Amino acid sequence: MSRRRRVLRRAFGAELERLHDRRRIVAIVILAVVFAVIGAGLLARGEEGGADARAYWGAVRIWLNGGDPYHPSGPFLPYVYAPWMLPLFVPWALLPWEVAWFVWRGGIIIAWLATIHWAYQRRPLATALAVLVLAFPIGANLDTGNVTLLLALGLWVAQFSEARLAGLIWAVATWMKWVPAPFWLVLAPRARKWGLLWLALAGVLSVLTLPLTIIQLQALFGFGPRPPRLDYLVLLWATVPWLWLHPAALARFDPRTWPAGLRLLRSRFGALRTGWTSDPGGARQRARLGIRAFLGLENRGAG
Repeated sequence: MSRRRRVLRRAFGAELERLHDRRRIVAIVILAVVFAVIGAGLLARGEEGGADARAYWGAVRIWLNGGDPYHPSGPFLPYVYAPWMLPLFVPWALLPWEVAWFVWRGGIIIAWLATIHWAYQRRPLATALAVLVLAFPIGANLDTGNVTLLLALGLWVAQFSEARLAGLIWAVATWMKWVPAPFWLVLAPRARKWGLLWLALAGVLSVLTLPLTIIQLQALFGFGPRPPRLDYLVLLWATVPWLWLHPAALARFDPRTWPAGLRLLRSRFGALRTGWTSDPGGARQRARLGIRAFLGLENRGAG
């Protein structure tokens, strides 16, 4: 018992020390305010929320009944994603709407809170500020049930997954929205290769379902001019793990480091130009080796 008491006393003391950290106190206050505002907004919206999630749910049911999910009748928005993605929603869409909406929103909130916990353990105040800055797009996605926040969480998971799964997550997210395409750069080298392979497969699947793919594109561009999609900013949340694990990258956002960075880029570009002029064959070989390394391919015969 005495040993257990000592352990509890140390743990309690450590928590007290954390509470005396002003940065953590500020972070806790910011997160509490953001959670309260988002929660109040979701409660105020009530049953009016979930329009996008209802579109996915309704599209699957219409499709299973032999209808056209891209031109639905009734209270549903049209489905605008690739036809081969419809089966991905089937297990969820077979649930009654009230249950499906609870599972959809509840699951996303739990996953989002898990990512906040991971980030907060490493950079409390920076995490709270990131949540504050992205509070509006996150709240908007939780209100409508749009898949964008789910894609952001998937891109987060991809950065900790093995290559094939990471590439698959990125490819699916990119084929759905295209906005996640730049996240290819933060994947591990072998995951980048698999991402391109999965993306090519997505293109093949869209060609194989070509009649429906044409209808999908007509539905996608049939909305006419739309205002800027600020809810897409929620994808910036997926940059947090990479930035938190590469602290030096955060320094690049400091304007004071920009002149030195510009000089470094100029010197590297000059070295590349000189190397290409003096030894074109060697420069091409180095470029090939660099590309293969970037994609996680084996450089046979190197060295």
